Amino acid sequence: MADEQETVRLTAWVHGMVQGVGFRWWTRSRALELGLVGSATNLRDGRVEVVAEGPKNNCERLLAALRSDTSPGRVDHVAERWSAPRGGLQGFVER
Repeated sequence: MADEQETVRLTAWVHGMVQGVGFRWWTRSRALELGLVGSATNLRDGRVEVVAEGPKNNCERLLAALRSDTSPGRVDHVAERWSAPRGGLQGFVER
């Protein structure tokens, strides 16, 4: 149980039709509901990069939401990387 509250950084790259469909706004809403800080950024190659920091179990819930069929657009694949939190983030922003 202790590691569920461990603070982590999740970086996820979302592949599919995820730009121009409200995906970043939707991701920001889910992250804020989970009390996470970070960002959702459109990349030039059509992916969205999601960076989130907070309790590990809440980051896992965000990752599950990104992979669910409830998100806007079409998600084909989500690549993930877990790392130690860097801090310095405030709120959850769309870029």
